[in-house]
Amino acid sequence: MGNLKSYDTVSEAMNDLIKRGYTTDFNIQAADDCIICRKSNLSLSADEFEIDEIYRFEGETDPGDEMILYAISSDKHQVKGMIVNAYGIYADSETSKIVQQLQKHL
Repeated sequence: MGNLKSYDTVSEAMNDLIKRGYTTDFNIQAADDCIICRKSNLSLSADEFEIDEIYRFEGETDPGDEMILYAISSDKHQVKGMIVNAYGIYADSETSKIVQQLQKHL
């Protein structure tokens, strides 16, 4: 992860990542230990993708606005996409466990 850009909002970061080819919307599938694109039904295990960039956004007025954005890519499946996850007080504990596991593959 080289020189990362700085963004003021999650939507600003997502729009720029889309422009750079990160167009697949991934969700974490905690039960199956993978990430999945519901639109194409593509499922990737932790060893099938890389986390290219990570951005944290802290809610200035609302702790519910604390988010983390992952830009991920898979050479094997020729796909680039994003995962958005809450962190802090509203973080989903199952999702956070999976994200922690995925971060070990950086």
